[in-house]
Amino acid sequence: MALTKKQLIIIGSILTIVVIGLIVGITVGIVVGRQKSTPLTVERQAYQILEKNPLIDGHNDLAWLIRTNFQNNINNLDLYNMTQYPMKNDTPSHTDITRLRQGQVGGQFWSIYTNCKHLGKDATISFLEQIDIMNRIIAKYSDVFQMATTAEEVRQAFSAKRIASLFGVEGGQAIESSFSILRLFYQLGVRYMTLTHNCNTPWADQNQVDRVNSTLIKNNGLTEFGKKIIIEMNRLGMLVDLSHVSKQTMIDVLNITQSPVIFSHSSAFSLCNHTRNVQDDVLELVKKNQGIVMITFAPIFITCNSTNVGTVVDVAAHINHIRNIVGIDSVGLGGDYDGISETPNDLEDVSKYPKLIAYLLSQENWTHDDIIKLIGGNILRVMEKNEQIAKELQKTMKPQEGLIDRKELEVHNLTQCRNLDMYPTK
Repeated sequence: MALTKKQLIIIGSILTIVVIGLIVGITVGIVVGRQKSTPLTVERQAYQILEKNPLIDGHNDLAWLIRTNFQNNINNLDLYNMTQYPMKNDTPSHTDITRLRQGQVGGQFWSIYTNCKHLGKDATISFLEQIDIMNRIIAKYSDVFQMATTAEEVRQAFSAKRIASLFGVEGGQAIESSFSILRLFYQLGVRYMTLTHNCNTPWADQNQVDRVNSTLIKNNGLTEFGKKIIIEMNRLGMLVDLSHVSKQTMIDVLNITQSPVIFSHSSAFSLCNHTRNVQDDVLELVKKNQGIVMITFAPIFITCNSTNVGTVVDVAAHINHIRNIVGIDSVGLGGDYDGISETPNDLEDVSKYPKLIAYLLSQENWTHDDIIKLIGGNILRVMEKNEQIAKELQKTMKPQEGLIDRKELEVHNLTQCRNLDMYPTK
């Protein structure tokens, strides 16, 4: 039967649609097939990992930068762009909201720090001022930052697309040898304390006592009072941070603590023999303790060469060395941004973390799971373990009480600005 003209047109249209569909389908299939067969660049892989997993840095001194440059005044400060402001000593800022977002930072331990000149005078006041400045920053930019005090709260903040903000007190001088002040800092959200900065406390030695020909007064590690501080930190669930302390203090803590420790911003002594770095035999103890060493980007601790700031390659070498000794479960990142005057090339500020991750991936001995542990998984594990142990200890252990021995204050010349009314009269 002869087809009518109308029928021929309909059939022709259907055939045309089918042909076009086949062409489009084949083209799409080819494109998709090429996409599947073409591996992602390491840069794209880094982006995808950081998009789904929080990068939690162990140490950032933004609060100190604001104290020294702006006297803690933030009402008229634009934290989205800190590059617009001149800084003391022409040291560039490393941190602002724009660069934190570019660096895909998911969590940050903000350093609560003032220098050792406050020791024995107004140390506690000055540290409280720094907690206040961070609280005000978090409140002012509540759509960007979210306070976190537990591992679960970090995950909640990351899910809400906010930067989980944790506090770490840098320097045991903050507590003025008082269990009460230690506990109050914990109540204010502090989740780690670096036992010393670059000055001894009356109960713990700092790293500079290990320097050749050092004439500093030594405690020979932890005193008996210092050991009680560690016990109380374990009971509270406050992480013990061993960056800045002497080697003997590290060993003493690792022999006492029931909870995993951290080094919030240190690197490998074997690659740079600075007393701020961690020696291999101590790394073996950290492995046994299941703690974490968070590698710093400070050039002087990376290259040990004042004329060479190093590159991302040098930082990666420290990460790999420590990983080789302590294992993948005990290594992390602690940049020390805004606490250092120079940075390695390629790691100039907080926007550059993806470059480090991409470089590690390019070495082909880092899996995606390894990277997830490095950037945040390991510190979350350490936090959770401290939280778990604290809950168990609190069932049977009472809060520490008592005073540091008066002689320990006197030997460090720390009684002039201190009312000694609770000590027996001589």
